[in-house]
Amino acid sequence: MFKSLSPNLKSSITRSITQTFEQYMTEIEWNPDRYDMIEFMKRWSEYITKKALWYEKIPDDVKYSTQFHEDVAVRINEVIQKVLSEPPSEDQIATIEQIQEEHDTKFAYECKAEAAFVEAELKKRFQA
Repeated sequence: MFKSLSPNLKSSITRSITQTFEQYMTEIEWNPDRYDMIEFMKRWSEYITKKALWYEKIPDDVKYSTQFHEDVAVRINEVIQKVLSEPPSEDQIATIEQIQEEHDTKFAYECKAEAAFVEAELKKRFQA
């Protein structure tokens, strides 16, 4: 059912998953021990029902379909995997390493989104 949606709707859904996941991970400071899939899903559900303009464009019979929910669950997992596997940019690495070297810190980061969090934290702490 997800695949039958328009490309714009699928893209909007994907963006909302990405944004909500990255915001949630930032709130928990990218600490995997604090990650709670139920909490993440609660936040995404709240976002789509209260803020997402695309949600109303999905017909009710689709929204309430078990197949649609299964398809969206698969998409959520794909999006999270993509976020977690996208490597940090060379610029991010260089900036983070420079700040860490100057301040003798050792923040770890494994993906582009986590690197953005670490870079922002380092700048907030040391360049404010």
